[in-house]
Amino acid sequence: MNHLRLALSFLTSLPVRTSAPGPHDLGRAAMWFPLIGFGLGIVLACAHLIFSLLFPALLAAALTVAVWAALTGGLHLDGLADCCDGLLSAATPERRLEIMRDPRLGAFGAIGLMLFILLKVLAIASLPHLGTFASSLGWLSGLPNTYFPIGQFVLAASISRWLIVPVALQPQARPGGMGADFARGLARPVVMMAALVPLIWVVIGIVFHTWSLLVCIALAHLIAFGIIALARARLGGVTGDVFGLTVELSELVVLLTFAVRLP
Repeated sequence: MNHLRLALSFLTSLPVRTSAPGPHDLGRAAMWFPLIGFGLGIVLACAHLIFSLLFPALLAAALTVAVWAALTGGLHLDGLADCCDGLLSAATPERRLEIMRDPRLGAFGAIGLMLFILLKVLAIASLPHLGTFASSLGWLSGLPNTYFPIGQFVLAASISRWLIVPVALQPQARPGGMGADFARGLARPVVMMAALVPLIWVVIGIVFHTWSLLVCIALAHLIAFGIIALARARLGGVTGDVFGLTVELSELVVLLTFAVRLP
């Protein structure tokens, strides 16, 4: 259970008490990442429901994104900003790695972070009405505009944290960095345990013919593979910041896919 507590303390800002991690412990804790994402998605869906009861859709979405960032401590957003600064820089791979390690935020990072947050807010505000949650409860039937899109949040948060695992298995740009230590803990049983949650999502999509679910999963993996290819071309491998970029962009692509309006 120490690995579960370690995963919670790493992926969230919750005050979880855990012992000092040993070598490769964080990688071993990755088996819990998708499940923690599942729980995070439920919390976010409930927060979005409460905000939707009180505020217009756009403000409710903005508050949900704020809670999202607060619950994760901005960990993945920091990786996204660092990757924007480093991966988009016209420099050598060594210089790009130096830029990504610099705690200061550059122009590319600031612009990328602002655009990402804007897109995430708009994507949540544009989620389709999947059914009236208030009417299903009866005693809230006087609130016809209240909806509960729990699946989108849970899928986005769980699939994105699973994708950390295949990204971490790629060659490391910094052999002695956190990402390298994380990768060494990813033994086959850890990877197989972590893969259970996305596998369950795939089974649900096939059994219930929920093609939008399968499309979201496929696109999230596609964006992860694209990030891997970009990182290997620009940096020579992946880093911890690339993990954060993968989480944020895969979450966004899931939300954007659900927000698509087909004729």
